[in-house]
Amino acid sequence: MSSPAGSTATLRKALRRFRRNRRGSAAVEFALVAPVFFALLFAIIETAIVFFAGQVLETVTQDSARMIMTGQAQTTGYSQSDFKTYVCGKITVMFDCTNGISIDVQSYSAFSSVSIAAPIDGSKNFVPPNNYSPGGPGDIVVVRLFYQWPLIVTGLGYNIANLAGSKRLLTATAAFRNEPY
Repeated sequence: MSSPAGSTATLRKALRRFRRNRRGSAAVEFALVAPVFFALLFAIIETAIVFFAGQVLETVTQDSARMIMTGQAQTTGYSQSDFKTYVCGKITVMFDCTNGISIDVQSYSAFSSVSIAAPIDGSKNFVPPNNYSPGGPGDIVVVRLFYQWPLIVTGLGYNIANLAGSKRLLTATAAFRNEPY
């Protein structure tokens, strides 16, 4: 039988050999760093995509608002659904326009009377405004487009959601005075 002193010495030798052996250390270090690295990488990618989608929505809002500003929507008798169809024609990728874009068009008599309410309630739910009032010549008009963007990386601890259900409300606004058409 082996003595307890002999087995302790053998254990010490094994531990010393294990400490000196560097084979596999890169794999262990990668296994420790990889989850954090990939979580950060995916968070950066998702933030970039959300930012890009917001910029696309801004561009579409500015382009579509021009239809109202120049009086084309009013003189041709556009309804809210007609205007939404026009907006959806400008969005070709990234959005489910038919089911996802919400449109709010309101007219005012002066810039000082513009009042815009937040479309998010206390429970972080989106309450879509359902207004379509393009106004007449010289009126102040505010056009807003909304889209609920689904987020993926929120489960990894990075959360840019401002709506319930891991979604981010993208909002684009154009405020202008209608031309005298």
